[in-house]
Amino acid sequence: MKEQEIVELLKKESDEFRKLSEEHRSLDTVLAEIDSKRYLTPEEEVERKKIQKQKLMKKDRMASIVRDFKKNHSLN
Repeated sequence: MKEQEIVELLKKESDEFRKLSEEHRSLDTVLAEIDSKRYLTPEEEVERKKIQKQKLMKKDRMASIVRDFKKNHSLN
């Protein structure tokens, strides 16, 4: 089973994975809005960094869930 197939399966079967994926996508949209500005205030810079960290934490957790799925289903 390919990684993308696992991701799609987890989106259907795992509430946690689905929620993380939706939040990650939502943060992506917010980040794109911030990045569309020509100049950022210091507060916007701080917010941008915070959003990037949140996105990374969600992505890391999703990757961990995929690794656990592979390990539990011997798909390495």
